[in-house]
Amino acid sequence: MTTLAIATLGCKVNQFESEALMASLERKGYRLLPCEEGAQITIINTCTVTQRADFQSRQMVRRAFRSNPTSLIIVAGCYSQVDAEALANMEGVKYVLGNIEKSRIPDLLPLMEKGELSPIQVSDIQKESLFQDVPLDTFHCHTRAFLKIQDGCDARCSYCIVPYARGRSRSLPPERVLEQVNALEERGYHEVVLTGIHLGAYGLDLLPPFPLAKLLRRLEGEKSPRRIRLSSIEPMDLSEELIQLLSTSRKVCPHLHISIQSGDDEILQRMNRHYNRSFLFDLIQELHRRIPKLSIGADVIVGFPGETQEKFERTYELIAALPFSYLHVFPFSKRKGTPAFQFRQTVDQTTITRRTEVMRELGRQKRRTFYSQFLHQELNVLVEDRRDKGTGRWKGFSPNYLPVMLIPEKSPERDVDWINEEYTVRVTDVTETGLIGKVMERSRG
Repeated sequence: MTTLAIATLGCKVNQFESEALMASLERKGYRLLPCEEGAQITIINTCTVTQRADFQSRQMVRRAFRSNPTSLIIVAGCYSQVDAEALANMEGVKYVLGNIEKSRIPDLLPLMEKGELSPIQVSDIQKESLFQDVPLDTFHCHTRAFLKIQDGCDARCSYCIVPYARGRSRSLPPERVLEQVNALEERGYHEVVLTGIHLGAYGLDLLPPFPLAKLLRRLEGEKSPRRIRLSSIEPMDLSEELIQLLSTSRKVCPHLHISIQSGDDEILQRMNRHYNRSFLFDLIQELHRRIPKLSIGADVIVGFPGETQEKFERTYELIAALPFSYLHVFPFSKRKGTPAFQFRQTVDQTTITRRTEVMRELGRQKRRTFYSQFLHQELNVLVEDRRDKGTGRWKGFSPNYLPVMLIPEKSPERDVDWINEEYTVRVTDVTETGLIGKVMERSRG
């Protein structure tokens, strides 16, 4: 059997697509190996969301070539889509495939193995109007399953390269979502994470439109895993209908990751974000008030062109005043091909680095405060297939995305019983990285 390895960078959508590739290639008769074991074919699924993501993708290519120079190296995905020539010129790279072609790898691979395909296979993704439906009902080394239900983005934020890499917004029809979620439930998954490039735009391109809130209502009443989690969502997509559903749902996890990016009105306008500081303040307060035990994470960009110290402080003050649970802080990354690439009033790198660390420290404070609220409380924890490296204890997540390390009352007869099971846990301690909890009993889903 021909051996093959897949390396993945970037978001949950990329992770889903790599898993779908693995499943399809296994059905074709290829044998999957870890990257370090010297496979005959190496596929690198790239990310391009920031300059660092580009660097990491190139680094992965170099590492693959150094460790296994005879491997057929295929580079695919978002970085390939926006800068195919840069990757094609790298030592060791045989083929570069865009995001549309990535899904066709199982059919194209025999031609690539024979050298019968042009080195660059990248089509115009802006012409793509249909969602690529790739059935997938199992995941390698995951207890939570990802399901891509939306792709592309129409928002065109001034700093973002993603629409150029992913194309227009397009959605998986709701009946196919239900079929795939049901298949995952039958395979024993207790949690499914719905993913997309612009998840909140789900269904708006369908005829008739079928918005995300309507899809979640269907999932609530259908046979599906006991937990449905949303990956990331935009502030403007949190409609009253969606908030109402989240506040009453038995399945949709009380966890939102919201891309707020800034708390200054002028910066938000320059970013082409269609809301203001006041809207964000009211929205986060309303979410916190209406959804019990809600965890709210936030993406924040620091050092956007024109961000003075005063504007940075306005963002800091807004976040400090709101009940966020954690922050993902990104230093502004200048992306060629986006409007912001041409913006003046750039912030020097030293200032960006300093402000990034200040904002990340605020994020650490928010995380500690949120964790501390759950001391001595009981949580349901879904155990993952990994242990804590220091203690060897099993780890898992609560519905509101609290990481919990488990202390069993007694050793189980078989360790495998813990994996992918949900337990009621009483929180006994809070650390910088999560909670520690004593197992009370197995939860009944």
